[in-house]
Amino acid sequence: MNRAQGRRPGGDLAAGDDRPLYWTRLRMTVQLADWKPGFPVDRSALRSRFEDASRGLTANDFRGTPGVRRLFVSGFDPFGLDTELRRANPSGSAVLQLNGRRLTLADGTPVEIRAVVLPVRYADFDAGIVERAYGPRLAAGPRAADMITSISQGYPGIFTLEAWAGRARSADPYPDNADALSGGTYAHPVTAPGLGPGAEFLRTTLPTDAMTAVQSPYPVLLNTEVSEIPAGQDSPVDRTDGPTPGSRAVAGGGGGYLSNEVAYRSNRLRTELSPRLPGGHLHTPVLTGLPTDPNQLTGAAFEQNESAIAAEVREVLLHSAPAAP
Repeated sequence: MNRAQGRRPGGDLAAGDDRPLYWTRLRMTVQLADWKPGFPVDRSALRSRFEDASRGLTANDFRGTPGVRRLFVSGFDPFGLDTELRRANPSGSAVLQLNGRRLTLADGTPVEIRAVVLPVRYADFDAGIVERAYGPRLAAGPRAADMITSISQGYPGIFTLEAWAGRARSADPYPDNADALSGGTYAHPVTAPGLGPGAEFLRTTLPTDAMTAVQSPYPVLLNTEVSEIPAGQDSPVDRTDGPTPGSRAVAGGGGGYLSNEVAYRSNRLRTELSPRLPGGHLHTPVLTGLPTDPNQLTGAAFEQNESAIAAEVREVLLHSAPAAP
């Protein structure tokens, strides 16, 4: 966080680049696995504590200052590294630059932002990392969030606010960062393990009109598309206007991968713990601009694009202005 926000400069990469955190975590995980202390150690517990701390799941509470709204967001690690090791994730970059900041919403109200960076691994979702991240911020009290928004990388050239999140995994054969599959396909979606009771689809409660007022440098659109198996049928159908009554979820607006699932899990928990709270999911544009030379980690176009996306994430969030609790 300190590096991303310019308080600890160093190295050849831009301050807002999210990849140093990811690379350092991978290196530390290997070193912990190779560590041979002269005393007993629970390696699994040690790794879990390290992961949680490095992702913002610990020691990252709201201050609870009276009159200051509280916005909780999540981003993701880079993914697809099997085909491009240099990939970044603009959602991770954006939330690292926002975590702990006190800013001013478009209506003039001060807001404190807290953030976590989630892994792109089904096993962590199965084990409840989303609920562990969002649960403490949804519990009643002076340090509870006033709004939640999950963020991930989405489509080329546009931001989308997803109107619907679906209760299904359907992204196979696309693997996660551990090379694991979900077990669900478009034709045969599966329900993610560990989910509590909930609807097949959950609709965003974010102030989408205000947030889609931001249109530069990338347009911000409300995406109402879903894929469903209609009631009484066996085959998936793509719809542009949301789900129909009694249908089974195949994919939300964010597809059937973990970006859709973080939206569903966090907002299912929100409906249980704080149903009046605004919540939803924001997709960023795809980050482009890596140099064609694979030995170059960064370049001017890449850094400019990442900076522009992160700045617009901030602007969209500052236009959210949730109603005071």
